[in-house]
Amino acid sequence: MSAALPSELAGPLQVALARAVERIPYLGALPGGCRFEPKWDGFRVVATRDLHTTRLWSRRGTDLSTTFPELVAACADQLAPGTVLDGEAVIWTAGRLDFGALQTRIGRTPRGYGAHAASHPASYVAFDVLAHESRDVRHLPFDDRRALLEQLATGLRPPLNLSLITPDREVATQWFETYPAVGIEGLVVKGAAQPYPAGRRDWLKVKHRDTVDVICGAVIGRRTSPQEVVAGLPIGGALKIVGRTAPLTGSSRRALAPWLVAPGVDHPWPAHVPRTAFSRFNTARSDVVDLTLVEPVVVEVSADVGWDGQSFRHLLRFVRARPDTEVSSVGPPDVRRTPPA
Repeated sequence: MSAALPSELAGPLQVALARAVERIPYLGALPGGCRFEPKWDGFRVVATRDLHTTRLWSRRGTDLSTTFPELVAACADQLAPGTVLDGEAVIWTAGRLDFGALQTRIGRTPRGYGAHAASHPASYVAFDVLAHESRDVRHLPFDDRRALLEQLATGLRPPLNLSLITPDREVATQWFETYPAVGIEGLVVKGAAQPYPAGRRDWLKVKHRDTVDVICGAVIGRRTSPQEVVAGLPIGGALKIVGRTAPLTGSSRRALAPWLVAPGVDHPWPAHVPRTAFSRFNTARSDVVDLTLVEPVVVEVSADVGWDGQSFRHLLRFVRARPDTEVSSVGPPDVRRTPPA
């Protein structure tokens, strides 16, 4: 049998996507019943192993082969030609997923990639197979693809790994409650009878979120009608911008506006900041955002596990104003949460 990949599977490929839901779905929510997997906090990576080449592709079609030389070497060694896997590149630091370490891979020289791979080696977590023995298997139901993947995974060893999966909602709920302690973001849910939904949001995802207090030091929009909260936290002895909320609802704008007053003369933030100020991971856009500065006030927000010690990687959700709480009492969240008993 030929070990060459069909041209449409040589890469880059359109990956399957997931739409966010608020709660863990019940078993009948997707065709054939739900299958639950951890939502890994890493880079989405498609690995293509052809007869003569091994490449890694990002969700957006960028060739990441030089970025992760240790994963390319492992795929070339362990995968049979004619194989395409979908999965996640991750880095573990002290027993916890470290997205920040992944981010530092971007933009290095080839020598820098190798040095970083030696000091912070990446792992690959495979959760789907798109080609097997040079055959396109995306049309197969998920359970059939999973069976092929598990067969293939019998020959895998670190840094290549097989993602966990369960059809049991109670087990998935237990994962959802305990795995944030190691940086797992939540769950991805797939239908047992679903073909691979390339480019579509037919999978579901539910993220673990906690409520935390942050300091509203500015808003986007007017103080009388704020559109988004600009969140700050004390880091290194100064109030730093650490993120922003999703657009506020009408009721949230009305609830927050009475607590927004003009700031004093010693406000630590400028009135204009680059978009990258909201998250060090948001490097795609460099335009400037206008801030409406306010006297710092505590607000409660809902946040997922994407906190790296300096910023929240994803949008926050406004919960309520906390004017009764002293600004001086607010500190950074504890990223190493212990699992609930």
